[in-house]
Amino acid sequence: MVLKCNLITGRTIDQGRAYEGSKLSDEMTRAGAIVELDPDDMAELHIMTGSVVSIKTDFGEVIVRAIKSPNAPHKGVAFIPMGIWANQVINEDTTGIGTPSFKGISCNIEPAPGKKVLSPQEIAESFKS
Repeated sequence: MVLKCNLITGRTIDQGRAYEGSKLSDEMTRAGAIVELDPDDMAELHIMTGSVVSIKTDFGEVIVRAIKSPNAPHKGVAFIPMGIWANQVINEDTTGIGTPSFKGISCNIEPAPGKKVLSPQEIAESFKS
């Protein structure tokens, strides 16, 4: 089962609190390695809160945990907090303005049982040559 969504990113209070601690902490992973989905979209995917999912865009893929959005209803819209996980699936091209587009990204979301949600350290290490 694959769900097509409009991906948006933004800051969250939980993410801000985690940044005050350490960007490499388990708290940061809990706050940032998530995607908020409409409960109807989660039902369509046959997943529950905490399920591991894959988010794929034209720019990359990331594995995160799905949670029910506190801002539902918004069927077809997925929200991921800005940060190292979101950066895996956004367009890095800034089109000359210096900031990439963090909103309106077409994505496919599907359950990813057995896949691991990487920590910030593991993501950073994956870029080493």
